Amino acid sequence: MPRPFRFGVNLLTSAPADEWRAKCRRAEELGYDVILVPDHLGMPAPFPALVAAAAATERPRLGTFVLNAGFWNPALLAREVATTDALTGGRLELGLGTGYVRAEHDAAGLPFGSPRARVDHLRRVVEELDRLLTSGEHQPQPVQRPRVPLLIGANGDRMLELTAEHADIAAFTGARPVPGSTTGELAPLLAGELDDRVARYRRLAGGREAPAELNLLVQLVAVTEDPEAAVRPWLDRVPGLTARQVLDLPLVLAGTLEEITAKVLAQRERYGFTYLTVLEPSMEAFAPVMERLRTPGPSAS
Repeated sequence: MPRPFRFGVNLLTSAPADEWRAKCRRAEELGYDVILVPDHLGMPAPFPALVAAAAATERPRLGTFVLNAGFWNPALLAREVATTDALTGGRLELGLGTGYVRAEHDAAGLPFGSPRARVDHLRRVVEELDRLLTSGEHQPQPVQRPRVPLLIGANGDRMLELTAEHADIAAFTGARPVPGSTTGELAPLLAGELDDRVARYRRLAGGREAPAELNLLVQLVAVTEDPEAAVRPWLDRVPGLTARQVLDLPLVLAGTLEEITAKVLAQRERYGFTYLTVLEPSMEAFAPVMERLRTPGPSAS
């Protein structure tokens, strides 16, 4: 029996207090299970944004998607996590990643490091957070026990090892950083490439006592009778792929409501994804898909 679906929306744009609260309430009205905030310069600061989201809503969980570990010292991050978990009434889910945008590190005056160094730092952060936040002596104390749920966003081999060891939620971006890019440019993974990444994770996680929830970050949602038109603006970003191939990418959901619903169900069967995150521009478009997937019946069983 597969896990029930969960759906999150990653809010990317800053707004004055009233607009931010209204946006979070709208996400709750639409049925999102998790309201998320990323960790990029030029976007909302994650923890105060989530505290404000908690004050404006009642039901959704609140999460970081994902924190750039290179921005954080473990002891200071433990304080932020514990305080935010307390102020949100135990609704926090902590998402962590290595960070992949060199230009942001340069702007912040922080070292970027090699891929190996960034994974090593993330491992230190994860292990130190686990030590601090499960200790009865740490102040402040988080609400959730034994700890705040941990999501790790990963595709690479060493990151998948870390995810298999520690994460309650294994998040797959469906894309990889473009070599040499300093601005965070990403290249999508084809369906077969994502098969390989998920299969490797499953092998690494085979000895877990309890399986992790599997998450996919969806980059585009378009409910339309003309899906090729919807993905045409993407063709410059993915040289070498046709519109049909873009539509086949796991991180793209474009087509009629029935076609999108069928693709989500097929990807749950193929990969095990039961937690889907969409970006803020797709928040409204994805709402009928969520409703359809939650409606009992043969199409969503």
